Amino acid sequence: MAASGSAPSQRQLRVGEQVRHALSDLLQRGEVRDEVLEQTVVSVSEVRMSPDLKIATAYVSPLNATDDQAVVKALARNAKFIRGRVSGALRQMKYMPEFRFRIDTSFDNMARIDAILRSPEVSRDLDKDEGNQD
Repeated sequence: MAASGSAPSQRQLRVGEQVRHALSDLLQRGEVRDEVLEQTVVSVSEVRMSPDLKIATAYVSPLNATDDQAVVKALARNAKFIRGRVSGALRQMKYMPEFRFRIDTSFDNMARIDAILRSPEVSRDLDKDEGNQD
């Protein structure tokens, strides 16, 4: 078993990817009947599994939503239904995981880092460093 805070095991990564595919397929087919979700395209970027594989934390990006938290709440409201619907695709698992949903902020972080790297201050410093290399 992996200790808390350590990197996920190969098994956690493999199962997380299987769960991500099953969840993405379910959401793409529009099987979850919820007013908020019917108006939103939800991308599942990653699923992290707990070491015992009983909890699946799905990181989602609502693509055309005005309120990201409303989408997360809608997914949480429908978590038991979602769990039942993906069970067929994940029948090889001993236990069907409990789903938790979080907003994926990695794209925001990448955009912020990109903006910093393109800032005049950083460009100026990079130009100085390139000029010092002989």
